[in-house]
Parts: sequence; structure tokens; C-alpha cells
Amino acid sequence: MTRIQEPACLDTARRMVRTPVPVSTDIHPTGQVGISYAFWPSPQRSVLPPVVMIHGFDSSCLEFRRLGSRLAERGIDTYAVDLLGWGFTQLDGTNFSAQAKIEALQSFLKTVVGKDYILAGASLGGAAAIEVASINESCRGLVLIDAQGFVDGIGPMAAMPKPIAKLGVGVLKSIPLRSSANQMSYYDKVTYATDEAVTVGRVHCLQEGWSDALVSFMQSGGFSPSSKIPKIQAPTLVLWGRQDGILDGAEFAPKFLESLPDARLQWIEECGHVPHLEQPDQTADAILAFAKETVGSFSDIVSINNNQKLYPFGLALFGVVAGSAAVNFLPLF
Repeated sequence: MTRIQEPACLDTARRMVRTPVPVSTDIHPTGQVGISYAFWPSPQRSVLPPVVMIHGFDSSCLEFRRLGSRLAERGIDTYAVDLLGWGFTQLDGTNFSAQAKIEALQSFLKTVVGKDYILAGASLGGAAAIEVASINESCRGLVLIDAQGFVDGIGPMAAMPKPIAKLGVGVLKSIPLRSSANQMSYYDKVTYATDEAVTVGRVHCLQEGWSDALVSFMQSGGFSPSSKIPKIQAPTLVLWGRQDGILDGAEFAPKFLESLPDARLQWIEECGHVPHLEQPDQTADAILAFAKETVGSFSDIVSINNNQKLYPFGLALFGVVAGSAAVNFLPLF
């Protein structure tokens, strides 16, 4: 772990904070939970809505370490947020269902980001972004990155008894399984499917409470985005890695174009399932062009609250483990 050297990883780790956001008491008895995220402010005054990026299944905001800085350099304030129960969010609650994740995400958007933003969801994070965009007028634009939108739920694991589900969940943090999923995620496997990627892709699994949180999500049945897609009014950019070996763009990308009222498709060449990691410059350019052409400027400039609570062990933990790609395990269910 001490060999991790990627500057973008270390930079993202140092930016990570955890802040409390209000939620209903059936999610946490205190009425709030801690949500972890990273923020890249644009060096110049931003005239575009901020981009809020949502990671894939059982991943973290470290997944966007290469894209966040590139969007900021292009003049867009950028956030990467952990979904409740994943990444490095608070894990001592009792409800980490799909609905709890959406409620906490909406609370984060209202509490931290403010009015008007562009949502960008990758893989299963696309399902979460669809759920929010379908009911929230503050979403000025939607970016779907190799997104899950037409596969509802998580299959038979939702019906498993909790003890059996917990045993199954334990396999997800194994090095062989993470290595296999890592290999599936990239077109250029030699460059990107590294041992470091496996290390950071599983480190959050070692936190106390991780397995219970994941079982809670599974037994909730997962997200159900397909029926919400036609309800989205925000302009949408569908980005897809041309060589995605996990979600076939030739099958799913046209469905988004047919179902969304206002959508356009852009392929990312020489790229697998994670364009934001494998082709971050192409991805950032596409998002910038989309924002300029369809979303336009906005007047509310978002700023970070200086009193937000620093994630208590974030700098120590993330400084050690940052440096590799998080992986989406959707096809493993």
C-alpha cells in the first residue's frame, strides 16, 4: 500500500470530507447521517452548474479521482459523493436500502450542493442518478456513463435469508473476485487493471458495518430505474465506452435514446466500462461540451461550508489507500 503513488489518487484522498445531512429517523435514529465526498472547485469563477458524480456498485468517490480535477480545470465545480452505506459514509445506522440511499443523496444535494446541478452517474450510479433526476427539478442536466437503467433490482439475492446473504456478501471483498471484476472493467488492462486498483477497490469493505450495510441494500431489492427514465425532463448525455465488456452499449445506449425526451449519445473510443478512469480527458471534454450547449449558465455559485466536519480518519486512511480504480460488480449478481 505504501507503493501507491498516483498524484490524482492522493489529491482526491486529501479532499475527502464527511458531513452530516438530515434524513428520516427510520434511516438513523438521530435524524442525520454522515456522507463522505470530494470536491474540486474550479480555479475560475464557474458559470456552469456544478457536476455531482455518483459511483457504481459498492464503490466510492475515489472512482472519480481522474475526472474531478479535469472538470475543475475546464471551469466546472465538481463533487464526487459516496452513496449511503458504500464508500466511506457512516455505517452505524440500520437502513441502507435503495430508498435510503436516494433520500440521503437528495439531502446531500440540498444541504451541500444547493440549487441547480448536473448529475453524472456511472454504472449502477446511473440508476441512482435516474431516480433523483426523475423527481428533482434542480437537476439541470444528466450524464449517464455506461449506466444501468434497464435492469431493475438485483435478482434472487434480494430473497435470500440474511445469514446466507451475509456469507455471499463476504465474497465481494475477496481479492480474486475483485481482480476478476477489475479485469472486466478496462479495455487497456495492462495499464489500468493493476494490483493497486484491487487494493483501493476493496479497502472500504474492511470497515466495520460494511457487510450489514450491503445486505440491507440487497434485501431492499435494489434500484428500479427503468420506469423513471421517461419521466426525466433534463437534457441527458449518454456516454459509453466503445469496448465495454460489462454493459453492452450496442444494446443499452439506443434504449436510452428511445426512452428519454432529450438525449444524445457519445461513444468513448478505446475504452471499457469506466470512461472516467480510462479516458478521463475525453469524458471531461464531452461533459463540458454538453453543459455549455444544453444546460447553460446559472447564477448561484456554490461554495463549500468551511465548518463542515472533516472525515475523522480520512486523511490517514485515504492517503494510504488512494491510487486505484474502484470497480462495479453489477454483472456478478
